[in-house]
Amino acid sequence: MFRRLVLGAAALTAAATLTLASTGPAFAAPASAGAPAPGKVATKLFRAWLAADRTAAAKAATPAAVKTIFTYVYRAPDRFDGCSGNVCRFVHTSVRVPGGLDGIAMVVTGSKVTKVYLSRHITRPSTVAKHLFAAWKRGDRYGGLEVATSATVQKLFRVKYDPRGVTHFFQGCTKESQGYSCAYSYEGGAMLMHVRGSTTTGYEVRSISYLAD
Repeated sequence: MFRRLVLGAAALTAAATLTLASTGPAFAAPASAGAPAPGKVATKLFRAWLAADRTAAAKAATPAAVKTIFTYVYRAPDRFDGCSGNVCRFVHTSVRVPGGLDGIAMVVTGSKVTKVYLSRHITRPSTVAKHLFAAWKRGDRYGGLEVATSATVQKLFRVKYDPRGVTHFFQGCTKESQGYSCAYSYEGGAMLMHVRGSTTTGYEVRSISYLAD
Protein backbone atom coordinates (compact mmCIF):
# COMPACT_ATOMS: atom_id res chain seq x y z
CA MET A 1 0.00 0.00 0.00
CA PHE A 2 1.43 3.37 -0.93
CA ARG A 3 1.07 6.54 1.10
CA ARG A 4 -0.06 9.88 -0.25
CA LEU A 5 2.63 12.56 -0.55
CA VAL A 6 2.29 15.28 2.08
CA LEU A 7 4.17 18.45 1.19
CA GLY A 8 5.03 19.46 4.73
CA ALA A 9 8.37 20.94 5.70
CA ALA A 10 9.58 17.71 7.27
CA ALA A 11 8.50 15.62 4.32
CA LEU A 12 10.23 17.94 1.89
CA THR A 13 13.43 17.95 3.89
CA ALA A 14 13.48 14.16 3.92
CA ALA A 15 12.65 13.93 0.23
CA ALA A 16 15.38 16.37 -0.66
CA THR A 17 17.99 14.03 0.82
CA LEU A 18 17.10 11.18 -1.52
CA THR A 19 19.82 9.93 -3.82
CA LEU A 20 18.76 10.15 -7.47
CA ALA A 21 20.59 7.24 -9.04
CA SER A 22 20.17 6.38 -12.70
CA THR A 23 19.95 2.84 -14.05
CA GLY A 24 21.22 4.04 -17.42
CA PRO A 25 22.99 7.04 -18.94
CA ALA A 26 21.62 10.04 -17.09
CA PHE A 27 21.82 12.34 -20.08
CA ALA A 28 20.95 10.12 -23.01
CA ALA A 29 19.69 12.89 -25.26
CA PRO A 30 22.31 14.99 -27.05
CA ALA A 31 22.06 18.65 -26.14
CA SER A 32 21.90 21.27 -28.85
CA ALA A 33 24.61 23.89 -28.92
CA GLY A 34 24.31 26.16 -25.91
CA ALA A 35 21.42 24.20 -24.36
CA PRO A 36 21.81 22.16 -21.16
CA ALA A 37 21.34 18.40 -21.30
CA PRO A 38 17.72 17.27 -20.75
CA GLY A 39 18.61 15.46 -17.53
CA LYS A 40 20.02 18.61 -15.98
CA VAL A 41 16.91 20.60 -16.88
CA ALA A 42 14.58 17.90 -15.54
CA THR A 43 16.54 17.56 -12.30
CA LYS A 44 16.39 21.32 -11.79
CA LEU A 45 12.58 21.24 -11.95
CA PHE A 46 12.42 18.14 -9.76
CA ARG A 47 14.51 19.71 -7.00
CA ALA A 48 12.50 22.95 -7.17
CA TRP A 49 9.33 20.90 -6.72
CA LEU A 50 10.83 19.03 -3.75
CA ALA A 51 11.56 22.39 -2.16
CA ALA A 52 8.06 23.69 -2.97
CA ASP A 53 9.80 26.58 -4.73
CA ARG A 54 7.54 27.71 -7.56
CA THR A 55 9.83 30.60 -8.44
CA ALA A 56 12.75 28.26 -9.08
CA ALA A 57 10.44 25.84 -10.89
CA ALA A 58 9.34 28.63 -13.24
CA LYS A 59 12.96 29.10 -14.32
CA ALA A 60 13.17 25.44 -15.36
CA ALA A 61 9.73 24.84 -16.87
CA THR A 62 6.79 26.39 -18.68
CA PRO A 63 3.82 27.58 -16.59
CA ALA A 64 1.74 24.56 -17.65
CA ALA A 65 4.51 22.13 -16.65
CA VAL A 66 4.95 23.85 -13.28
CA LYS A 67 1.22 23.73 -12.63
CA THR A 68 1.10 20.01 -13.45
CA ILE A 69 3.99 18.84 -11.30
CA PHE A 70 2.63 20.66 -8.25
CA THR A 71 -0.54 18.55 -8.48
CA TYR A 72 1.32 15.27 -7.85
CA VAL A 73 -0.42 13.48 -4.98
CA TYR A 74 2.08 10.75 -4.10
CA ARG A 75 5.33 10.93 -2.18
CA ALA A 76 8.31 12.00 -4.28
CA PRO A 77 9.85 9.38 -6.61
CA ASP A 78 13.18 8.19 -5.26
CA ARG A 79 15.18 7.34 -8.39
CA PHE A 80 16.20 9.26 -11.47
CA ASP A 81 15.74 6.76 -14.30
CA GLY A 82 17.60 8.66 -17.00
CA CYS A 83 16.39 10.14 -20.26
CA SER A 84 15.14 8.59 -23.48
CA GLY A 85 15.62 11.24 -26.10
CA ASN A 86 14.23 14.38 -24.50
CA VAL A 87 11.95 12.57 -22.02
CA CYS A 88 13.37 12.14 -18.51
CA ARG A 89 11.81 10.01 -15.79
CA PHE A 90 11.81 9.90 -12.00
CA VAL A 91 10.41 6.64 -10.65
CA HIS A 92 9.32 4.97 -7.42
CA THR A 93 11.19 1.98 -6.02
CA SER A 94 9.42 1.59 -2.68
CA VAL A 95 5.74 2.35 -3.35
CA ARG A 96 3.16 1.06 -5.84
CA VAL A 97 1.27 3.65 -7.87
CA PRO A 98 -1.31 3.09 -10.65
CA GLY A 99 -0.21 2.91 -14.28
CA GLY A 100 3.05 2.06 -15.99
CA LEU A 101 4.61 5.51 -15.74
CA ASP A 102 5.58 4.72 -12.13
CA GLY A 103 6.23 8.32 -11.17
CA ILE A 104 6.97 11.45 -13.18
CA ALA A 105 8.11 11.95 -16.78
CA MET A 106 9.27 15.31 -18.13
CA VAL A 107 9.52 16.41 -21.75
CA VAL A 108 12.46 18.81 -22.16
CA THR A 109 12.65 21.30 -25.03
CA GLY A 110 15.80 23.39 -25.07
CA SER A 111 16.38 24.79 -21.61
CA LYS A 112 12.92 24.14 -20.15
CA VAL A 113 10.56 21.32 -19.26
CA THR A 114 7.58 21.84 -21.54
CA LYS A 115 5.32 18.97 -20.42
CA VAL A 116 5.00 16.80 -17.34
CA TYR A 117 3.31 13.39 -17.10
CA LEU A 118 2.27 12.00 -13.71
CA SER A 119 1.06 8.76 -12.19
CA ARG A 120 -2.54 9.65 -11.40
CA HIS A 121 -4.86 8.81 -8.54
CA ILE A 122 -8.23 8.42 -10.29
CA THR A 123 -11.22 7.17 -8.33
CA ARG A 124 -13.67 6.41 -11.18
CA PRO A 125 -13.16 3.49 -13.61
CA SER A 126 -14.89 5.39 -16.42
CA THR A 127 -12.49 8.33 -16.04
CA VAL A 128 -9.51 5.99 -16.32
CA ALA A 129 -10.92 4.39 -19.48
CA LYS A 130 -11.64 7.75 -21.09
CA HIS A 131 -8.16 9.04 -20.21
CA LEU A 132 -6.52 6.04 -21.87
CA PHE A 133 -8.74 6.28 -24.95
CA ALA A 134 -7.98 10.00 -25.34
CA ALA A 135 -4.24 9.30 -25.09
CA TRP A 136 -4.54 6.63 -27.79
CA LYS A 137 -6.37 9.07 -30.07
CA ARG A 138 -3.52 11.57 -29.64
CA GLY A 139 -0.86 8.92 -30.16
CA ASP A 140 0.44 9.82 -26.69
CA ARG A 141 2.00 6.75 -25.05
CA TYR A 142 3.19 8.58 -21.95
CA GLY A 143 -0.34 9.89 -21.46
CA GLY A 144 -1.55 6.29 -21.62
CA LEU A 145 1.03 5.16 -19.07
CA GLU A 146 -0.41 7.64 -16.57
CA VAL A 147 -3.43 5.34 -16.13
CA ALA A 148 -2.59 1.94 -17.68
CA THR A 149 0.04 -0.76 -17.33
CA SER A 150 2.95 -0.87 -19.75
CA ALA A 151 1.67 -4.10 -21.32
CA THR A 152 -1.77 -2.57 -21.85
CA VAL A 153 -0.36 0.53 -23.52
CA GLN A 154 1.91 -1.57 -25.71
CA LYS A 155 -1.04 -3.69 -26.87
CA LEU A 156 -3.36 -0.74 -27.51
CA PHE A 157 -0.77 1.28 -29.41
CA ARG A 158 0.13 -1.56 -31.76
CA VAL A 159 -2.65 -0.18 -33.93
CA LYS A 160 -2.64 3.55 -34.58
CA TYR A 161 -5.95 5.31 -34.02
CA ASP A 162 -7.45 6.25 -37.39
CA PRO A 163 -9.72 9.33 -37.21
CA ARG A 164 -11.14 8.30 -40.61
CA GLY A 165 -11.80 4.74 -39.47
CA VAL A 166 -14.64 3.29 -37.41
CA THR A 167 -16.24 5.47 -34.76
CA HIS A 168 -15.88 4.31 -31.16
CA PHE A 169 -18.80 4.75 -28.77
CA PHE A 170 -18.24 4.66 -25.01
CA GLN A 171 -20.73 2.25 -23.44
CA GLY A 172 -19.84 2.78 -19.80
CA CYS A 173 -18.38 0.38 -17.24
CA THR A 174 -19.88 -2.74 -15.70
CA LYS A 175 -18.75 -4.84 -12.74
CA GLU A 176 -16.83 -8.03 -13.43
CA SER A 177 -15.25 -10.60 -11.14
CA GLN A 178 -12.17 -8.59 -10.16
CA GLY A 179 -13.06 -5.04 -11.10
CA TYR A 180 -14.76 -3.30 -14.00
CA SER A 181 -15.01 -3.74 -17.75
CA CYS A 182 -15.29 -0.44 -19.64
CA ALA A 183 -16.44 -0.86 -23.23
CA TYR A 184 -15.98 1.07 -26.46
CA SER A 185 -18.16 -0.33 -29.22
CA TYR A 186 -17.61 0.17 -32.93
CA GLU A 187 -18.96 -1.28 -36.13
CA GLY A 188 -17.91 -4.91 -36.15
CA GLY A 189 -16.98 -5.31 -32.50
CA ALA A 190 -15.91 -3.73 -29.23
CA MET A 191 -12.85 -2.94 -27.17
CA LEU A 192 -13.01 -3.81 -23.45
CA MET A 193 -10.75 -2.08 -20.96
CA HIS A 194 -10.40 -4.16 -17.80
CA VAL A 195 -9.99 -1.75 -14.90
CA ARG A 196 -8.65 -2.76 -11.50
CA GLY A 197 -8.03 -0.98 -8.21
CA SER A 198 -10.20 0.89 -5.72
CA THR A 199 -11.15 4.39 -4.71
CA THR A 200 -8.44 4.21 -2.05
CA THR A 201 -5.56 3.00 -4.22
CA GLY A 202 -6.79 4.53 -7.47
CA TYR A 203 -7.83 2.68 -10.64
CA GLU A 204 -5.77 1.63 -13.66
CA VAL A 205 -6.41 -0.29 -16.87
CA ARG A 206 -4.69 -3.65 -16.38
CA SER A 207 -5.58 -5.26 -19.72
CA ILE A 208 -7.54 -4.88 -22.94
CA SER A 209 -9.56 -7.43 -24.90
CA TYR A 210 -11.55 -7.24 -28.10
CA LEU A 211 -14.89 -8.69 -29.18
CA ALA A 212 -15.98 -9.33 -32.76
CA ASP A 213 -19.61 -9.36 -33.90
